[in-house]
Amino acid sequence: MPPYVTTAPSIRAVSHGSCCQRRAARSYQTRSRWFGHGCAPQGRETRDQIVAGLSFGFWSGLLGVKYEQLWRDCLHHAFPNSSGRRKQVASALEGVRKFRNRLAHHDSMLNLDVPFEIRRIIEVAGYIDHDAEKWLTHISAAMETYAERPIASSDTVVVAARSAWPLYQKCHAYVCQAGRTFRAIERIAFYTDSVIQTDVPLVRHRRDGVDWSADSALSLSGSQDSNDRKIASVIETSRALGWTEGVYQVFLLSHQGDPQHRSLPSPIRHQGVGRGSAFTQRQRYVSLHALETAATTADL
Repeated sequence: MPPYVTTAPSIRAVSHGSCCQRRAARSYQTRSRWFGHGCAPQGRETRDQIVAGLSFGFWSGLLGVKYEQLWRDCLHHAFPNSSGRRKQVASALEGVRKFRNRLAHHDSMLNLDVPFEIRRIIEVAGYIDHDAEKWLTHISAAMETYAERPIASSDTVVVAARSAWPLYQKCHAYVCQAGRTFRAIERIAFYTDSVIQTDVPLVRHRRDGVDWSADSALSLSGSQDSNDRKIASVIETSRALGWTEGVYQVFLLSHQGDPQHRSLPSPIRHQGVGRGSAFTQRQRYVSLHALETAATTADL
């Protein structure tokens, strides 16, 4: 453990240290103004007070790009069961932070895939310790609570798919920006060229924060996990189509021939005209039943 954590220096002394130490000092001082300093005289804060006073954002911020060298030197040891790639761990932890903030501020969960967010929390715990991952899985009542929610009939998301539809046709996946939120859905439909296409694939696997680089594809292609290998193939295919490096979110989908795949009798045409009249410019939720019975988007 770094010595500035274990030696419990004065917060004033910490503030004159490294960039990381200065961030800790600022975070602690801000929270101290909100909640008070406890029993210790100012300038004599204990290590436990300092650590407890740091915000979630401080810890997730330690995995930012400007701390790449700190990650290589020591921070990667805090996540021994991860891939070892800072970007992947940072993206997962940032997702946990955003979900935590939505809960803490009583934000709406209606447009959020709650099971996915819960799985991500447990996944991050597993990066740190497999026993912690198993313990959280065992004691968590989150999914039992979620199962008691009123069930919406909108089980399919229709996405604007000018670039995504050609990619799906080649590798049976949907790729979008990292961190984009979705409701809990079972299927994806593709809206492009003013029609909803006939394929309505089942979502097989969802993963956020995927590093879209040749090195990442190479690493994933050698994995024992079949989803890793499929994502590697998606990265390679998309890059051949001109997709750029970055961090993306991936949905692995079913395809024709799969017994759980669904195909509409014909494309569903959108009859709106003019600027801003598209059926969706981002995403829109419908039921599979409505898609299967609609003649035009006016029926949805």
